[in-house]
This record gives sequence, C-alpha cells and structure tokens, in this order.
Amino acid sequence: MATPCCDAADGAHRPSQGGDTAFVRLLLSSHRRLTGRSLCPSGFADTGEAVRWLYEAAPFGLLAHGTGPDPVFVYANTTAQKCFEYGWAEFVRLPSRLSAVLEVQGDREAFVRSVTERGFASGYRGLRVAKSGRSFWIEDVTMWNLADDDGAYHGQAAVFQSWTDVREG
Repeated sequence: MATPCCDAADGAHRPSQGGDTAFVRLLLSSHRRLTGRSLCPSGFADTGEAVRWLYEAAPFGLLAHGTGPDPVFVYANTTAQKCFEYGWAEFVRLPSRLSAVLEVQGDREAFVRSVTERGFASGYRGLRVAKSGRSFWIEDVTMWNLADDDGAYHGQAAVFQSWTDVREG
C-alpha cells in the first residue's frame, strides 16, 4: 500500500492517499516522543500494518497540516474524512483553518500557537464545520508538532477521540 509521495509548492510533505510509510513513521515517532504514548495498538508487526490501520480502521480522527503560511491539510484518515465530509483529494487542498467555523477560528489559532510553542497539547475541544455546513464538536483532542529525529519541523498533527453534532434549537 505504500505509494510515492510528492512535495507541494508550500514545501509540505504530502502522503499519497494515506499510504506513505515515511509520513506515518513521522506521525508515530513524533507523537510517541512528545506524548509518551503510542497512536497504534501494541503488537503491529510492521509500519505497513500501522499505515493501513491508522488510515482505514482507527476509531479516532487523525489529521495533519503542513508548514506553509496558511497550512493546508496533508493527511486525513477515513474517520476524519467521514466527520468532515471531504474525500482525500478535497482534504489535501483545504487550508486547516477552514475546518473551524469562522466564529471560533481565533480559538483554534490560539491552540495551534500553543502547540507550536510547547510541542503538544491535550484536552482541547473545538467547534468544527463539515463540507455540508453541519457543525460538530471535536473532543479530547491531542495536537502535536511533527518533527523528525533531527528536529526538522514538518507541520502539526491532531487526533480527536470523539465528536458530537451540534444540535439545532
């Protein structure tokens, strides 16, 4: 399932349809180094198994954006794609700020800045908007900086454990 990736005009590493082993290694190693926890269940035989599980079967949403001045998503697993109602090709063209409703983009930006400064943060809850305009809360969010073993910064990733539609009324 591993496929070649390409580099975007903004310098961001863009995995191909969730199947880039090197990118998943970056996700996993950065998360473990900063949080002390694994994103995957123990016992995976290889990274290829982790690539498939994170993209296709993980029970949480997993997103990542690159490093540009207006960072664009470079990864979204199928759980995140379903929540936000975007397919892969749409997601990897979407500036990450547009995942939040306009009224809370300032709160989202403050959270992103705090992660940039501290390396990671947990416990965030944020209001988001799907392609259809449906609003929902992402909850129990952990966000972390994507940095390789040499400390080079590649963007940020976030995992959200649960989500709840906003009820009208």
